[in-house]
Amino acid sequence: MSEKAVLKWSSHPVRKKTFVSILVITFLFVIWLVVYLTTFSLFLTALSVVIMLVSLSSFFLPTHYELDQEKVKIRFFLTKREREWSAFRSFYVDKNGVLLSPFAKPSRLENFRGIYVRFYQNKDQVVDFVRSKIEKLKDI
Repeated sequence: MSEKAVLKWSSHPVRKKTFVSILVITFLFVIWLVVYLTTFSLFLTALSVVIMLVSLSSFFLPTHYELDQEKVKIRFFLTKREREWSAFRSFYVDKNGVLLSPFAKPSRLENFRGIYVRFYQNKDQVVDFVRSKIEKLKDI
């Protein structure tokens, strides 16, 4: 890859999986209806709406990724995360994305300290780019 190589893309799961999205939205409305019918409180119903939507925000809102030669950049809603490649020691690929881990060996803390990069029709490109960056760090 060239020195200026950059990968940019957005991941928006609600658009990618239409059937699952319909099921999730239907389930949410059922939950909110149950909350309202059991409490008869608009406040508690509104609170449950806010809690559920915030907890599922990564499903409903797009996340923008940028991998360049120096950093991993992730923009989501009002937040922006940037980490130098030197912060990562290993990575793990699954069907939806790649977990960039700060630990050389598997650890239970990886999910809390690492960064998960979700694919969007670019799995091979992302895995190759990450592999090249992590392997380069291992050689140093």
